[in-house]
Amino acid sequence: MTADPCSDLPPDFPKPLAILEVITRDQEQTRELGRCIGQCISDENIGGKNPGIRFVIGLTGDLGAGKTVFVQGLSRGLGVDGTTAITSPTYTLINEYLGNLRLFHVDLYRIDDPEELAYVGFDDIVGGRGVVAVEWAERLDFEDLNPDVFILIQTLDDISRRFCLIFYGPHRANLVEALKKTRPSNLY
Repeated sequence: MTADPCSDLPPDFPKPLAILEVITRDQEQTRELGRCIGQCISDENIGGKNPGIRFVIGLTGDLGAGKTVFVQGLSRGLGVDGTTAITSPTYTLINEYLGNLRLFHVDLYRIDDPEELAYVGFDDIVGGRGVVAVEWAERLDFEDLNPDVFILIQTLDDISRRFCLIFYGPHRANLVEALKKTRPSNLY
C-alpha cells in the first residue's frame, strides 16, 4: 500500500461517494470500530431489522492488518452472541453467524480464481439477504463484489492501523453521519 491508503483502490473500482478515515491504536479499538459500524448497519440508517437488507463490506490489507479483528467487532455490533467465537474462514472460505442480521464472513485468501467461488454459493450470499464481510476483496472485480463499503486497512506500526472507509452504497450519507456520531472519541 502507498502512504495514503485511500488512494489504493483496485483499478476497476469507481470513484467513491464518500470517504471516512479512522486510526485505531490497538486491537480493541479495531473491534470497537467494527462494532460501531455493525450497530449503524442494523439500525434505521439502512433499513433496520428488515429481513430483506443486503449490505456488503469489502476488506483489504496486508496479512495481520486486522481484517478478522474488525469482523469480530462487526459481529458484536450486529448482535451476534458474545460467546460465539468469530474466526477467520481462511480454510472454510465462508462462516455464517446469526445476530440481528445474518453475517457472512468470507475469506478469499486461498482463492486463486474467482470462478472457484461459484462452488461455494458466493453469488447467492452476496446477492442475498444479510451482511457480507469479504476479506481480500481486492481479488474480485467491483461488479462481482458490488460493495456498499470498501475498507482499506494500512498497518502503521505493530498495533496501530489506518482504516479508510470508502462508501458506495445508497445509504452512505446516513451511515457516514451515524458513524461520526457513534464513533468513540478514542478513535481518531
